[in-house]
Amino acid sequence: MKINPFKAWRPAPEKAGDVASVPYDVVTTKQAAALAAGNPDSFLHVVRAEIDLPEGTDIYSDVVYAKAKENLQRMMADGTLIREEAPRFYLYSQQMGDHLQYGVVAGCHIEDYENGLIKIHEKTRKVKEQDRTRYVDELNANTGPVFLTCKDSDLIGSLMEQIAATEPLYKFTAPDGIIHTVWIIEETGAFAAAFAEVPAFYVADGHHRSASAAAVGRARREANPNHTGDEPYNWFLAVIFPESQLKILPYNRVVLSLGNQTAEEFTAKLSEGFDISYNDISTPKQSGSVCMYMDGKWSTLTPKEAIPSDPVGALDVSILQDRVLAPLLGIDDPRESDDIDFVGGIHGTAELERRVDEGEAVVAFSLYPTTIAQLMDVADAGLLMPPKSTWFEPKLRSGLLVNTLD
Repeated sequence: MKINPFKAWRPAPEKAGDVASVPYDVVTTKQAAALAAGNPDSFLHVVRAEIDLPEGTDIYSDVVYAKAKENLQRMMADGTLIREEAPRFYLYSQQMGDHLQYGVVAGCHIEDYENGLIKIHEKTRKVKEQDRTRYVDELNANTGPVFLTCKDSDLIGSLMEQIAATEPLYKFTAPDGIIHTVWIIEETGAFAAAFAEVPAFYVADGHHRSASAAAVGRARREANPNHTGDEPYNWFLAVIFPESQLKILPYNRVVLSLGNQTAEEFTAKLSEGFDISYNDISTPKQSGSVCMYMDGKWSTLTPKEAIPSDPVGALDVSILQDRVLAPLLGIDDPRESDDIDFVGGIHGTAELERRVDEGEAVVAFSLYPTTIAQLMDVADAGLLMPPKSTWFEPKLRSGLLVNTLD
């Protein structure tokens, strides 16, 4: 795989904790405004620029992109962000409780994405892809990194350990308690050579960011008669984690309506395809079963028929989708349905109980987490997972390292 050092725009060291923000797509406008309140340096003013506009502003309106560009340029002009003097790689670690993960921050080539060497496992939504494409194009920057993973490499692991033993550029604890640390990698040759031996990257999180970066690069390539392939627009910002570094949490579901059926009728239909055990267990013990919360009780659902062996059909999210959500609840396309919502595993099963108990939903499903091996198997087969199959935690912070396309 090709990786490229880049001249990052990054916070002045004393401002790293103030600038770094959660990704744009894990918070609502209201949540982003609350997180950025009283902090003009928060990168949420760039990635969720509508927080600086009148309440109710359409997030896809022209003024939002203009405000995002204005805020980014202000940060660059007033010293909130400073430009690295030379192209670098970076090592980025995140610690959440006892889980610690290390990734390499670098530019990845859009041709590797276009040629399928950077492998995907989810579809993108057109409106979100167009939004991110416009952000990249108008701001002339990758404001948030794509979250990639790759097969483990002893050499890459050793190189990361050497860098982690040195003095970091940044180290701060975010409001959510996650510790973020960044080191500069000045000698880039060894890392580039090590990643040249890696056969593929996999998009763990950031399908819209990677697709939009490729779209902008493609448009600029077509508009440039002197295109060489080395221009900055050919590369997009990513953090690459060896597979064993990562932690996947479940991506659970709540259903808002049973349609025209009663809970008893739904349960009767469910029992035709599943053994239902009312055991007060809220988290599946193993792959192949699903926990359900309804009417104040937890139960475990075990399929009566054999689980398919194909990479997608074997996923727990597929079992739920194919045997419950679509046939029994009419949720054929969970991307478009108003009857379903998704709850990241970071919120725990207590959030599922709350939503049902308070009447926001009628039934909740707790799933066993998808594994990295399953993600890679699906991507290697050129297949796609159902939407919202993985929840990676901790999330990458935006604003720590920004890649401009010039």
